[in-house]
Amino acid sequence: MSDNRRKIVIFDTTLRDGEQSPGCSMNLEEKLRMALQLEKLNVNVIEAGFPIASEGDFKAVNQISKQVRGAIIAGLARAVKIDIDRAWEALKSAAKPRIHTFIATSDIHLKYKLKRSRQEVLDAAVAAVKLAKSYCEDVEFSCEDAGRTDDEYLAQVVKATIEAGATTINIPDTVGYAIPSQWGARIKHLVENVPDLTQKAVLSVHCHNDLGLAVANSVAACQNGAGQVECTINGIGERAGNASLEEFVMACRTRPDLLDFTTDIKTKEIYPSSRLLSNITGAFVQHNKAIVGKNAFAHEAGIHQDGVLKDSLTYEIMTPQSVGIHKSDIVLGKHSGRHALDNRFRELGFELEKKDLDKAYVLFTKLADQKKNITDEDLLAIVQNGIQNIPEKWHLKYIQTVGGNQIVSSATLVLTDKTTGEDVKDAATGDGPVSALCNTIDRIVGLEGILNDYQVHSIAEGRDAVGEVFLRVIFDGVEYMGKAASTDVMDATARAYLNAVNKALFAREHGVDKDKQKAKRGV
Repeated sequence: MSDNRRKIVIFDTTLRDGEQSPGCSMNLEEKLRMALQLEKLNVNVIEAGFPIASEGDFKAVNQISKQVRGAIIAGLARAVKIDIDRAWEALKSAAKPRIHTFIATSDIHLKYKLKRSRQEVLDAAVAAVKLAKSYCEDVEFSCEDAGRTDDEYLAQVVKATIEAGATTINIPDTVGYAIPSQWGARIKHLVENVPDLTQKAVLSVHCHNDLGLAVANSVAACQNGAGQVECTINGIGERAGNASLEEFVMACRTRPDLLDFTTDIKTKEIYPSSRLLSNITGAFVQHNKAIVGKNAFAHEAGIHQDGVLKDSLTYEIMTPQSVGIHKSDIVLGKHSGRHALDNRFRELGFELEKKDLDKAYVLFTKLADQKKNITDEDLLAIVQNGIQNIPEKWHLKYIQTVGGNQIVSSATLVLTDKTTGEDVKDAATGDGPVSALCNTIDRIVGLEGILNDYQVHSIAEGRDAVGEVFLRVIFDGVEYMGKAASTDVMDATARAYLNAVNKALFAREHGVDKDKQKAKRGV
């Protein structure tokens, strides 16, 4: 049956506002991988970054503009000429470029941050939109801190920027202060007081989650005339984050009886998108997170289990398959062949080239020797952690660690230098097995790392579960993230540390720009 409901534009800002979440910064290759997945998810707009913020952000926006051709690619710019010029330079290769310019409009921001009058801000907004319009047809203007802006002044700014050429007007709840009833009324006031607003431009909202109401506020806005929602995968972003894309989209899909709008999102790509972002950033999704959390489709209570076994509708309002969580009766074990493994990866959304499948198969057989049941989560860990994109300079061949509260911890490792084929053996002590392991690797590779963060996450259940290790190491003043998975935590730790080492050596060899300084301006 066709869905004739109004379509809401999904503006994904995972790569811009989402990346500003502490610990979630991404390099160029990671941003591009995420952008290509967002294209598969079928988001309408990808905000690829803030080009003026850093050289790294500029390159990311530029490369995404060149390689992602289906979605609109947006670049953020303050309402100043240097930002807008830089944004266009990054975006001009895009098939569908959008300049997104903004300035604060609340009296508190005008007084303390900008130190400008309302008229001066209005003039700056109009000038910024006109300049952006001279570069491309698609221009978005945002009234930063609109949630605390005077209603009449907000309407004045919106009217003036539409007349200047803005095709999308964004109303952000920048500090997450709004309540759904009040936020809906604010959007309705704009629709009623700016002549032909929704005919001349798309009305957008960008809601932050400081009170846990970002998705609810986004829904309320759409019920009152908004036509675009700005959101992120897993709800990541500044402070408590942004409206969660998956929660908003599935609310639209699940409640057509109450919501007269829908989206173009391919919902089966929701879970792969969530998983990829967690894999890239190391920011795990809480188990009880709606839609994509580990427990979202899990049932422990006996009454619930009985009901679900009889009919899933008793306790599930959506199917796991609808968001891309695959369940299969095919049991993979150590006797399975490459064909069965390839088939399961295809079911999970991964079409591996032969060399990658061969590499995944080696990791799979090693894991199958250590545990009985191989879960889809295990396979996701193999394909996302085991198939590396950075060339290996050093490869782990052998590891032995000794630890305890009555002895000095030590580690012995054999690493293979992939450029020469030579095996190098060394040992070192440390405050614990992890410290000893890192010290040993440092001795062999000739680097001195500072372990800045270390996390171990169990992927599946049971004593034989695969553990994912995420760590952050500083080499020469630059932080690198390493990741690996194994049923042996020390093995995963060594390979995760080597992953970071190989990234550092690759960056040093290729002169990769690691400028991650951000101009922390956000709508």
